[in-house]
Amino acid sequence: MSSETLRRHLLGVEASMRAYARRFGEDEERWAVTGLVHDLDYERHPDLETGHPRYALAELRERGYPEEILDAVAGHADYMGVPRRTPLARSLYAVDELSGFVAACAMVRPTGIDGMKPKSVKKKLKTPAFAAAVDREQVTRGAAELGVDFDEHLTVVIGALEERKDELGLGPRAG
Repeated sequence: MSSETLRRHLLGVEASMRAYARRFGEDEERWAVTGLVHDLDYERHPDLETGHPRYALAELRERGYPEEILDAVAGHADYMGVPRRTPLARSLYAVDELSGFVAACAMVRPTGIDGMKPKSVKKKLKTPAFAAAVDREQVTRGAAELGVDFDEHLTVVIGALEERKDELGLGPRAG
C-alpha cells in the first residue's frame, strides 16, 4: 500500500473496531483484522461498479478468511446490497466513514484529537464543505444500525483514535 492516507484510515478503523470488540465482548483480533482488510483493494481497484471490495473479497476468500469477515467487508459497501446481520458487520459499517471524519476533525484542531468532544464532531458534520466526501447519511445510519446513541458512538470512536493518536498523526499541532 503506497497511500499514507489509506494506511492511516485502515489503522483508524482497526482501532475503532478493537474498541467495539471490547465493548461487545467479542474477539478483538478478529474485529481488528476486519478493520485492517476491509479496503485492501481500494487503492488498486477503486471503481465501485467493478472493483472495490470485490477484489478484496476474492483475495480473502482464497486465503480462507471466515465468512463472517467476508460478509462484513461486503456489507460495508451499501452498493453491494449485502445485509449487515452480525455485530461485526454493523460495527465495521458504523465506524468506517466516521473514523475518517473524526480524524479529519482532529487534523484541523490545534490540539488534534486531544480533548475532542462529540459536540465538535457533530458541528463539523453539519458543514457540508468539510470533508465533503464523507457520506453523512451513512454516518448516522451506521450508529442507528449498531443500536447505539450517536453521542456515545462518537465518544467510542474518538476514544479509540485518541489511544493511537501518535501512530495516526492526530496529536497536537506544533507551533
